[in-house]
Amino acid sequence: MSPRVWKWQFWQQIVLALVLGVAAGALINNLGDGKKIAESWLDPFGGVYTSLLRVIVVPLVLAAIVVSVGRLRNVGSVARLTAKTLGWFVITSAIATAIGLAVGLVVRPGVGLGTLAGEAAETEEVTWTQILDNLFPSNIVEAMSEGNILGLVTFAVLLGAALVAVGERGERLTALFDDLYVVMQKIVWWVVRLTPIGSFFLIASVVATYGPSSLAPLAKFTGAIYLAVAIMLFVGYPVLLRVFGRVSPLKFFRNTWPALQFGFVSSSSLATLPIAQKVQIERNGVQPEYASFAQPLGATIKFDGCGAIYPAVAAIFVAQYMGISLGVTDYLLIALAAVIGQLGTGGTPGPALVALTLTLTTVGLPLQAVGYLIAIDKVIDMARTALNVAGQLTVPVLVARSEGLLDEKVYNAAPAELTSEAAPAPGGDGAARKAPEPAAV
Repeated sequence: MSPRVWKWQFWQQIVLALVLGVAAGALINNLGDGKKIAESWLDPFGGVYTSLLRVIVVPLVLAAIVVSVGRLRNVGSVARLTAKTLGWFVITSAIATAIGLAVGLVVRPGVGLGTLAGEAAETEEVTWTQILDNLFPSNIVEAMSEGNILGLVTFAVLLGAALVAVGERGERLTALFDDLYVVMQKIVWWVVRLTPIGSFFLIASVVATYGPSSLAPLAKFTGAIYLAVAIMLFVGYPVLLRVFGRVSPLKFFRNTWPALQFGFVSSSSLATLPIAQKVQIERNGVQPEYASFAQPLGATIKFDGCGAIYPAVAAIFVAQYMGISLGVTDYLLIALAAVIGQLGTGGTPGPALVALTLTLTTVGLPLQAVGYLIAIDKVIDMARTALNVAGQLTVPVLVARSEGLLDEKVYNAAPAELTSEAAPAPGGDGAARKAPEPAAV
């Protein structure tokens, strides 16, 4: 890239990377075995970028939760804030699931298809006891190494509460986690600056591997997912923000655009967490103490795209494709599994696949059909993740507005320019830190 390009705004750099990636992927796809070329030359570089994002998730989430738990008591009842947050998580997930079911029944994505080419999908029956094991791991070090972020959150909440309970002796360790939180956000921001390059390789790989022709058999399913995502994103959330939050949905999208865009490109809610948290505090005006608790929690258990809409539409697709009739009870079971299941499957590797497997198992649909959908998973994962991030940002705004923790002047003002400086640490002395370095985002 020309050095002049690096002076463009961040979103402009990403758009350029997407355009170039699509063009390069289409060219490679036309040359012959696009999948082989993608695996050899594109995936390794895209993999380095995603690995950099994932490697910092564990210390970032651990530090953010530990510090924020003790600071929540300064802004209101911890139990009430937690209950409201979880309550809105469930409500919005239920709405997303209902939209997914409605779109699936109207579009009928599994009707009229021939024999599909599937990919190997390692699936096994998911039980509710396994979800509990995820929530309460017996070995926290093992849970961290396996990417069980949900278990990490449970441990971090207990650790944060214990540090508060021991009083003055716990303050020193809390300060250490506070410093770790700031350092990790700085590292994240360095990685974020590589997003245009990472986006190029990730998008080019998807286009080179699949191409238009391979998507044709499942175009209706892909369209159904994108339609359901669009309805929830541009109708569901705006109505909730206007009616219950009494804030402008347009300003919400304006404020949160960097996080939504990054979520779409990275296909990772956890990787988007640092940007989402900065957006929530610096643009939406949510009080740092609450935002530092709600955002990591949402990035762990709040998946309206992967855990609500996707399994709902996919379950209907599988039933229609296999010629299985579903009744009212089956639809209710799908909704129950989608809404509650994501609370226990979030933060695990491949949450969409885990959520889908849980939903199909609950309703008794065959897991063999999952392989058909895995073939296009990368194509729809971008839309699913963008919706995940939107939901994770919407709920804290609703709760903060009802609890008086939302600065409306900040929310309604022109969006603040995000910088490379770490987001304000809960209870930290952000004003005393070094002045932020400007970064065009």
